[in-house]
Amino acid sequence: MSGTSYSGSGSVTVTLDGSNRTATLPLLQGTIGPSVADMRKLYAELGIFTFDPGYGGTAACDSKITYIDGDAGVLLYRGYPIEQLAEHSSFLEVAYLLMYGELPTPAQKAEFDRGVLHHTMLHEQLRSFFNGFRRDAHPMAVLCGVVGAMSAFYHDSLDINDPEHRRISAFRLIAKVPTIAAWAYKYSIGQPFVYPRNSLGYAENMLYMMHAVPAEEYTVNPVLARALDLILVLHADHEQNASTSTVRLAGSTGANPFACIAAGIASLWGPAHGGANEAVLKMLADIGHVAHIPDFLEKVKDKNSAVRLMGFGHRVYKNYDPRAKIMQQTCHAVLAELGIKDDPLLDLAVELERVALHDEYFVSRKLYPNVDFYSGIILKAMGFPTSMFTVLFAVARTVGWVSQWMEMIEDPAQRIGRPRQIYTGAPQRDYLPMSRRT
Repeated sequence: MSGTSYSGSGSVTVTLDGSNRTATLPLLQGTIGPSVADMRKLYAELGIFTFDPGYGGTAACDSKITYIDGDAGVLLYRGYPIEQLAEHSSFLEVAYLLMYGELPTPAQKAEFDRGVLHHTMLHEQLRSFFNGFRRDAHPMAVLCGVVGAMSAFYHDSLDINDPEHRRISAFRLIAKVPTIAAWAYKYSIGQPFVYPRNSLGYAENMLYMMHAVPAEEYTVNPVLARALDLILVLHADHEQNASTSTVRLAGSTGANPFACIAAGIASLWGPAHGGANEAVLKMLADIGHVAHIPDFLEKVKDKNSAVRLMGFGHRVYKNYDPRAKIMQQTCHAVLAELGIKDDPLLDLAVELERVALHDEYFVSRKLYPNVDFYSGIILKAMGFPTSMFTVLFAVARTVGWVSQWMEMIEDPAQRIGRPRQIYTGAPQRDYLPMSRRT
């Protein structure tokens, strides 16, 4: 259990109906958060499993990386509030924090930045790999395929039991995924690939590789670079969500890190996970004008309607998503920098937020704006097509996936993931020859 010594907080007793059999389950207590019943001996003592579709009430691991209190609207990276990190930190500093558990010293930060920025180049033969995709392939398909293929190009760092191999793989993934993402975009629009530059920062490099062309000079706008860096910080990790759980489950088998992160990318691709900000833009376009908001919200409230309010509410947060407040401020800064004074989409989003937050229907259901509500508007204003939204999410989350994967590998209590099930199929029966089947 990551070498953790849990503090006990009592126990719960489970009695099996119709029998005299009982089991005493110890309650475990983390640093903060609710107590957790240790169910590991339940089957051995009572012969029963727990049933928890979606694992919403089950802790599959312990972790020191991220903590969320959905009711209070709290998000902590290694104990630091996301609001403080967003204001004072950079993405690479947050990456160091997530990976190693502490904020770096100036010397450590310089060494870490240098290690990442000098791994941004891809193996030259990987250029040919892109040519195997159709020109209209979705960038997420390209990202998933190329990241998975990295294990075929970097044989020297695949021993997951070697700490140095894990370190090198972590640096390669964090450094090279932005290059792969930018090249996936360039490939989709038919432009030549732009190589990374070690003189640029992490977010600057990505903007440069996506928007520069060989025919002319390109200068990265520092306001836009800071906005992208902030978006990456806010999306770096988010506890045991679907894609992170996928990375851990794949990693529990001993799969190489590139395969594990490719699995996480595939999971993130699902519209219920990584595609929410794109859905917000579509919703705003469908509403069309602030005058149509009341009619739209009435349709949302109608149980017989298929209309949904996108960008509000969250599986975990039952309060205002702390990342959404930061994203709203960033949205205004980006639009101001780009000279977009009267953006109909932003005006519509702001009014929709205002109306919904004063409507008892949504307030009583704790449907507050989440991080996706504004991020799509920002990325659209910065020139990213909607097909790249989830790709950028994956670039940010790679740091969290890598950190979670490293923590899992170093956990002495780690076992291969093996969820149980309730079998609802046919009972045991005998095979019937074809001649007896009617």
